[in-house]
Amino acid sequence: MSDRPVVTRIAPSPTGMMHIGTARTALFNWLYARHTGGKFLLRIEDTDRERSTEAAVQVIFDGLKWLGLEADEAPVFQFARADRHREAVQQLLARGAAYRDYMTPEELEAEREVARAEGRVVRSPWRDASPNDAPDRPFVVRLKAPLEGETLVEDQVKGTVRFQNQNLDDLVLLRTDGTPTYNLAVVVDDHDMGVTHVIRGDDHLNNAARQTLIYQGLGWDVPVWAHLPLIHGPDGAKLSKRHGAQAVSEFDAMGYLPEAMRNYLAKLGWGHGDDEIFSDEQAISWFDIKDVVSAPARLDWDKLNHLNNHYIRQAEPARLGGLLEPVLATRGLTVGDPDREVLERTIPLVREGAKTLLDLADAVVFVLKRRRLELPEKVQGLLTDETRGRLSRLRESLAGASDWTVPTLEPLIRSFAEAEGVGIGKFGPALRGVLSGGSPAPDLAGTLVSLGKDESLGRLDDALSPAA
Repeated sequence: MSDRPVVTRIAPSPTGMMHIGTARTALFNWLYARHTGGKFLLRIEDTDRERSTEAAVQVIFDGLKWLGLEADEAPVFQFARADRHREAVQQLLARGAAYRDYMTPEELEAEREVARAEGRVVRSPWRDASPNDAPDRPFVVRLKAPLEGETLVEDQVKGTVRFQNQNLDDLVLLRTDGTPTYNLAVVVDDHDMGVTHVIRGDDHLNNAARQTLIYQGLGWDVPVWAHLPLIHGPDGAKLSKRHGAQAVSEFDAMGYLPEAMRNYLAKLGWGHGDDEIFSDEQAISWFDIKDVVSAPARLDWDKLNHLNNHYIRQAEPARLGGLLEPVLATRGLTVGDPDREVLERTIPLVREGAKTLLDLADAVVFVLKRRRLELPEKVQGLLTDETRGRLSRLRESLAGASDWTVPTLEPLIRSFAEAEGVGIGKFGPALRGVLSGGSPAPDLAGTLVSLGKDESLGRLDDALSPAA
């Protein structure tokens, strides 16, 4: 297929969640398509009708959209193509590459027991029978797999993988009720979609051998195979609930940015030298499926948090403010139009240590609190008569500030402390507590700038009033 434009695909089943491994597979398919100037397609393998609800399908669409990995064409739905799958089975029968198997369930079970005892795969007596001997009863259609030799899977990640044909059974292509099976449907769909490179998890490696035989039976070109290693937890075990988040939606809810996830997932099994942080454009330029390693990758939360912090620090404050609104809503805080401006000027002052959007939400709560603030006991305990007097004098100095910026307010606070003959530690904690209501807040000047002059002076007045 070297003379054809690259076409990759992601083919998830709607199961109620989009696993992070599926997301990594989608990313690698997307990167390789973009790297080669090809196309990235989406197929929904919705043949399990009980699980394939509209909501489950929407989870896939939402996950890919959040990751920024939308397909180049409208999605293909596998269930709707059942007639085309049955048509391909007729082609296989006509070419002598498949046969009708009339074994009853009882006969099949008996054959399985004999096959197990002899250490071989199931072989139907109908494999080489004459069609003229066919009885009038239900049948399945099986692939007529070769009995000798090898089937080779030339894999871009695993290398050459050899399968002994004597160990490959005559897999069922069409069930007795006429429904096509997974391996048949996948081959027909990939062929009809023009897929040139099948990039997927290595749990499908055994399927590659069987699917190769179906391609050959139909006289079709076999795609380039690339089977990706699984993602393991930090302890090296297969990723599971005990390791934390598994679904794309969970990472979204935990406050990770999609660009951080793309960067991080790209590093799970692939890399470019020692580069840890890179743009989508760089990843597209560098990525080649042949550079993916064959060993399982391990989820590393520290590295993910480091990357997410980097992208939080790089993101536009207005965008971050918009992303924070639903997070803050879960905490009972509604963001109105005036608050958006406040958030936008606050975020650059507080995001340095934020690993996630949840951390960032914690850091901006103080500016959204409404007066009159209920000061916690710890803050009230700091407001001695001496400290109240000092804060009152500081309030007058602040009121006279003509420029309400960090470069102006930092020296003003230092000068005030010098004039009072004390260190900032004598009044700084009380000032911070009054301004933030006891919530986390940046340094004093940053807190003042975040709140704005009127709000800052108002909170000081509330705290220092006789009724406070």
